[in-house]
Amino acid sequence: MPDSHSEAPALLLSGARLADGRTVDVRIDGPHIEAVGTAGSLTTRGTRLDLRGYLLLPAPAEAHAHADTALTGTATGPPSYRPEDVRRRATEAALLQLSHGATAVRAHVRVGDVQGLGSLEGVLGARRSLRGLTELTAVAVPRLLTGVAGADGLAALRDALDVGAGVVGGCPDLDPDPAGHTEAVLELAAANGLPVDLHTDGDDPARLARLAAMAGGLRPGVCLGPCAGLSRLPADEAAHIADRLAAAAVTVVCLPQGGCSGTLLRGSPPVRLLRAAGVRVVAGGGALRDSSNPVGRGDPLEAAYLLASQDGLGPEQAYDAVSATARAALGLPGVRIEAGFPAELLAVRGEGLAGALSLAYSRIVVHRGRVVARTSAVREYCDSEAAAALDLPRQGRTDSGPVSGP
Repeated sequence: MPDSHSEAPALLLSGARLADGRTVDVRIDGPHIEAVGTAGSLTTRGTRLDLRGYLLLPAPAEAHAHADTALTGTATGPPSYRPEDVRRRATEAALLQLSHGATAVRAHVRVGDVQGLGSLEGVLGARRSLRGLTELTAVAVPRLLTGVAGADGLAALRDALDVGAGVVGGCPDLDPDPAGHTEAVLELAAANGLPVDLHTDGDDPARLARLAAMAGGLRPGVCLGPCAGLSRLPADEAAHIADRLAAAAVTVVCLPQGGCSGTLLRGSPPVRLLRAAGVRVVAGGGALRDSSNPVGRGDPLEAAYLLASQDGLGPEQAYDAVSATARAALGLPGVRIEAGFPAELLAVRGEGLAGALSLAYSRIVVHRGRVVARTSAVREYCDSEAAAALDLPRQGRTDSGPVSGP
């Protein structure tokens, strides 16, 4: 069925600053960028959006969310996992992540046990509701896959793929036979041509080495996260594991904003060590206000901010971990602000990337060529002679702010 949003009118983003310092106009027609020119050089037959004072970036992607448990942290009793309740929570969570700028979300969903496929049914329902606003992909995550107890989990995992889960997940650390668990996941993924995304603390170097050996060459790819235990290993062991992961083309998804269900350890892996070894490192949000992290925000820009402030990455490297590299890890098309590329964009008020990561309050999100979310913040101060004398900046809406759009 054709997507009605593909008929969105042409859109001109005028006067936006790019990360390289240029100020440009960007004309969008349908889901792709049609042209990029110097500020004031482009016209459009559609809507014009004034982005003076905004930094225009490729949109981030949320690489590790938990849609079924999102927003349950304040529940007075056990949260409901009825499909209709999960659908409501998953929809709200995805819209919140969209308002932060994420136009694609990979959501881990527990399958099997007493929940069966109910939670997955709810998340897939949310995916249908959100079509045209954001791309939501479900990862089916069983608990046990080996032995007599794992037979039901393996059957649930197969059923989950049949009904629409797009990624094969698992929690090898929770299975009595972690290697057998991993092998079952990889075999099922290979048979269905699907990617793999595993929860692991990564604190057992022998187990990680076996996993890397099994995962090497599997396409369309293997992600591991959050791997906080890697930071607790001796430096030489961590470096050896990093080399093994890089050779196997395994992506590590860290969670700088906190933990998530399915893992015991908190913190981040040694991001710079992994990157130096050639491992693709992505940052995700993890738990979004559930029992694992009652204050989780699910904000990719906060994840990038934490990579820059705590792990020592530069702003460009940190943002890449939630945007270009995250999109590649999720199998999504690359985005550059050039003609022909997908119109998946985030405009953040600010002059440069460091400032945007520090104070990313006002945001405008473009998905498939149309504005799908706006968040506005105004910073004002009480009038004073000192402020007037120093000509201190304000972040209020002025004539140069965005005044029009769909």
